[in-house]
Amino acid sequence: MSNNKTYKVAVVGATGAVGEAMLSVLAERKFPVGELVALASERSAGDHVKFGNDDVVVRDLATFDPTGVDIALFSAGGSISKQYAPKFAAAGAVVIDNSSSFRYDDDVPLVVSEVNPQEVRNRPRGIIANPNCSTMQLMVALKPLHDAARIERINIATYQSVSGTGRKALEELGKQTAALLNFHQAEPEVYPVQIAFNVIPHGGDFTDNGYTTEEMKLVWETKKILGDDSIRVNATVVRVPVFYGHSEAVNIETRDKLDAATARALLERRRALKWWTNPGRLSDPGDARLGRGSGLRRAHPRGFLAPARAQPVGRLRQHPQGRGAERGADRRTRRRGTGMMQRSLRIAGAGR
Repeated sequence: MSNNKTYKVAVVGATGAVGEAMLSVLAERKFPVGELVALASERSAGDHVKFGNDDVVVRDLATFDPTGVDIALFSAGGSISKQYAPKFAAAGAVVIDNSSSFRYDDDVPLVVSEVNPQEVRNRPRGIIANPNCSTMQLMVALKPLHDAARIERINIATYQSVSGTGRKALEELGKQTAALLNFHQAEPEVYPVQIAFNVIPHGGDFTDNGYTTEEMKLVWETKKILGDDSIRVNATVVRVPVFYGHSEAVNIETRDKLDAATARALLERRRALKWWTNPGRLSDPGDARLGRGSGLRRAHPRGFLAPARAQPVGRLRQHPQGRGAERGADRRTRRRGTGMMQRSLRIAGAGR
């Protein structure tokens, strides 16, 4: 790639919570954007979104001609992706889709940049899918452990913030919290029950096997990203009253023995991870970069805590019984974490 080359980038769903985050990251990372096109529905056309120091006018996706777009980032829901992503790809754009529409298609690569970046070249349809947020953060920590000892089984419980549901869920949590603190009723709209000061013991829609769609995403996507259909994955999703910050507690069994010291060394080498050295002192700003130095408390445009670039991970320990590893996690924007080992380990971290 030439250092002077710039790209025409389209963000589809630019007015949504994820679309705003995409625009923020593009500007923050100084991606070589020559022209930024913000796209959304007809009702949002004419509005403005921030891209760095610029205000960009939102355009109507339905009437936009994708000819000349180099990269199209989609985060507007599955139905929109199914309708418009192939049109952008046919016009020559590389489409990166955030929905679940193409994740399980054999001719669409499912990519986590720190795990299997080579797969982006294998895109016969011009579309690249990225996984569910909980899967994504998990894969960064699982990959080196799988390479070293071959993971056979994963038990994972995720504690997911409302950001995963979207902007309306963020607003609902804020409104319900304010209402309850002022001794008013909390009216649920996005979720089936009140989310403020509550925990909902599932996420997504239930499937015939008793698991939810959010839980099955972890099963299917882990196998595809790691390229190993033999891995057994058992997932449980819980929705918690947090704006941003998915957490994961993971127990992993591996084929080959892997002790805690070796596992930690493997994880500490990952640039995308920050090791959580002292979980007993969460208020210490120097500990595992969980405090002011981490970027976790960087201001978000809408007033919420924003994600850090690197994912805190820690609390790795050997399970006293059985074959496996356990880990817990809790992070402000995206948590990826994992545990591992032939005998048994626990890992915990701070995530989304």
